Amino acid sequence: MTTTRRERELEVILNSTHDAMIAVDRHGRITLFNAAAERLTQIRAVDALDQPVEEVISSSRLPLVLQTGEIELNRRQRLHDITIITNRMPVRDDKGEIIGAVAVFRDITDVQTLAEEISNLTEVQTWLKAVINSTQDAISVVDAEGNGLLINPAYTRLTGLTEEDVIAKPATVDIAEGESMHQHVLRTGRPVRGVPMKVGPRRKEVLVNAAPVIIDDSVRGSVAVVHDVSEIYRLMDELERVKSLVRRLEAKYTFDEIVAVSPVMNTAVEQAQRAAITPVTVLLRGESGTGKELFAHAIHRASKREEGPFVRVNCAAFSDSLLESQLFGYVEGAFTGALRGGKRGLFEEANGGTIFLDEVGLMNTNLQMKLLRVLQEKELIRVGDTKPVPVDTRIIGATNMQLEQAVARGEFREDLYYRLNVVPIFIPPLRERKEDFPQLVHHLIRNFNQEYGRNVERCSPKALEKLISYSWPGNVRELENILGRAIIHMSYQEHSIELHHLPLLAACSDSPSPATATPTPSTRSLRDAVEHAERQAITSALQASKGNRTRTAQLLGISPRTLYYKLEKLGLQ
Repeated sequence: MTTTRRERELEVILNSTHDAMIAVDRHGRITLFNAAAERLTQIRAVDALDQPVEEVISSSRLPLVLQTGEIELNRRQRLHDITIITNRMPVRDDKGEIIGAVAVFRDITDVQTLAEEISNLTEVQTWLKAVINSTQDAISVVDAEGNGLLINPAYTRLTGLTEEDVIAKPATVDIAEGESMHQHVLRTGRPVRGVPMKVGPRRKEVLVNAAPVIIDDSVRGSVAVVHDVSEIYRLMDELERVKSLVRRLEAKYTFDEIVAVSPVMNTAVEQAQRAAITPVTVLLRGESGTGKELFAHAIHRASKREEGPFVRVNCAAFSDSLLESQLFGYVEGAFTGALRGGKRGLFEEANGGTIFLDEVGLMNTNLQMKLLRVLQEKELIRVGDTKPVPVDTRIIGATNMQLEQAVARGEFREDLYYRLNVVPIFIPPLRERKEDFPQLVHHLIRNFNQEYGRNVERCSPKALEKLISYSWPGNVRELENILGRAIIHMSYQEHSIELHHLPLLAACSDSPSPATATPTPSTRSLRDAVEHAERQAITSALQASKGNRTRTAQLLGISPRTLYYKLEKLGLQ
């Protein structure tokens, strides 16, 4: 091969390489300027060859390499609008003499941009991993094949499984009981929420939310958030504690808020005040709406148990089975739907304080027996348990029934009656305490002013006279209803309740009250009309069932307990 041919081949090779090359002789004149050098420097080779390199490229540093003979490797510098990295070295002859120098360089702008993108991606990944690892929710991620990709420390704390146990393993590896939600999501492509499962070697009870990871309309994996059910139980316990605290705050009335001018009301208040300072069981007796709950609050507030809880239970508001579990509590598994770990009853919540049993006369005989145990032995047995639980709770009962008649009929235990009726306090109906009306009406008006943001100052003499003359079958509760309705319908410029503000009462005749006169269609109040209709319906049903009260209740579509209550209320015993 001739020298000329070899030179041409070498020139082709040098011009084909991606790296730019510039060579100079011992005098610093350019002897080599390949095509890549033309592209990067934007200088033509014909303009550069045989020219001093410092005149063509002032920053080449090749004259310095000729002078010092030192090699410069991986030097980064700007060239026009690009960044290059350069290696510079001297060229020596067989004797080691420097006969020239060469620079090899390349554009690293794209590489630098890619490196920055990789660095940013790495930073994002670092942040994402830090966020996932910092969350208190247990997170699990699998790929499209259902193999583990990622878990966080919260997942390990919850399940007891480490990355070694899960990563690259099938999604079922952590399941102790239930279907893998990862596999379900991968199969259906749809998210799931609140699925109960047991996971890990400790069979931890959890709730799972899972969703597909979709990229370019394709399911590429699944991510699941696992919640510890014990946290839910903790929150439920916290809710129960809050409810207990609310119940403690319900005892808000004192004897100062009971209006007692009449002798009969003064007697009731004095009896309650004397009973309050003792630990004795109290039975509040009186018609519906007379204020028995107000007395219960006041007795608790005046007792040594004032700092303890005050729990109110309306015995008529629950079914027999529910009332039993509410009052006495239950153990885990006592019945379907029982909370894990069981639940304390209201007697236990009232420990150290007072429990107010409203409508206590409506308890069935089974509950009466359990209540008797609390009164006699100061202990109870939870539903589904056999172990007694000691309680220190004062009991205040309330009823509008004639318990003596219920005892005679065998519907109320005689021994419980004597335990409850230690200190009976009879609260008179409103029609028997006429002297209380001026002060009571003023007291209620003041309360409604605060509640409704009004400024009603008084009740006119005619309106007050009409209030006093009415029989008040609904007692104080009905009076509150009438006054509240009157104030709501008054204009803001009116400051006195007048007779026309009491349309229901103004329509009543001044003839003898419904309590003593035979009602007619023109004088009968709505309440009296309802009682008249109830009396007729119950009487007819009793006749049709030949006195069988269970059958009577069925015919009327009410419970036997409600029937007994209405029979006593209407005087049909």
